[in-house]
Amino acid sequence: MHIGILTGGGDCPGLNAVIRAVTLALINECGARVTGIERGFLGLMTRQVRPLDVDAVAGILAQGGTILGTHNKCDPFHYFGAGGADKSGDAMDCVRELGLDALVAIGGDGTMAIAHRFEALGLPVVGVPKTIDNDLCHTDRSFGFDSAVAVVAEALDRLETTARSHGRVMIAETMGRYAGWIALEGGMAGAADVILLPEQPFQLEVVAERCRARENREGYTLICIAEGARAEGQGMTVAATLADSPDPVRLGGVGALLQHQLQPLIRSEVRATLLGHVQRGGSPTPFDRVLATRFGYHAAQLVRRGEYGRMVTLTGSDIASVPLVDVAGRTRSVPVDHPLLAAATGLGVSLGVSSPGTAAAL
Repeated sequence: MHIGILTGGGDCPGLNAVIRAVTLALINECGARVTGIERGFLGLMTRQVRPLDVDAVAGILAQGGTILGTHNKCDPFHYFGAGGADKSGDAMDCVRELGLDALVAIGGDGTMAIAHRFEALGLPVVGVPKTIDNDLCHTDRSFGFDSAVAVVAEALDRLETTARSHGRVMIAETMGRYAGWIALEGGMAGAADVILLPEQPFQLEVVAERCRARENREGYTLICIAEGARAEGQGMTVAATLADSPDPVRLGGVGALLQHQLQPLIRSEVRATLLGHVQRGGSPTPFDRVLATRFGYHAAQLVRRGEYGRMVTLTGSDIASVPLVDVAGRTRSVPVDHPLLAAATGLGVSLGVSSPGTAAAL
């Protein structure tokens, strides 16, 4: 049996742990030959591959990023190197040249959508969910999310000390385009006073009122805002548009925008910090190392049993799987009735709306 592995989309803590687990399980339990496809689906277009054996995956469990490299623009069905033309046939030629029996694709909703299309062309595929945004459907948790939340919590801990010292309003902008899981859990873990999410457009005056109230009591305010959050009546803050990317919109700067809009409404000085890619980098947390290892091992079991066209999932504490078609191209937003939202408002955290929980989730 000859199995390929690739990592698609953005980098993420825990990718190497999955690669290690899939490789070791397939070798030890199936006697399989394993090949790494470099730079995601681009490796199938450019024939960039490498053998993966026990030595190749030694010592990578705690490493961030991915030893195989990744690419967030290459969709062979709309290939950026050919003006958006369908070049999936070239990728399938590479599959046949390599003699691959199946592919393990590690990535987010975009990667799962591409993997599902290759499944339809006759390439058996198993998916492993990867996204720091935690926004993949049918899985309670994706690896990398816990590591990103830990970065946000530490950043808020540090911002709190300077906010308290100077009597400032400190804004931390997190990743999260269409789903606010990082801002929500990171904000709760870092004791943010205001948490602003993409699912619920905020009211600027409500945020200002919370800051003014804290000026008179605590003297400072911590705000955690997701990059996809927006004020009522406004669109998302777009930093750039990349025409050759499957997901051309790049968000960023909503924290600075909020700083500019909030400053005239309050006495305190307002400062904004864009956390950006530090949320993606570095070593995975122990939780993510274990989860990624469990995902990788279960993916190998699906391959061993010939159960293809499925993505590994976590439900509660149980590892299972769902059909790729149920996940491909879909995202999971923070539901309006999520218990953590109720806990936040119950603790006095402002979500930037006058009546929390009334807006519908995207």
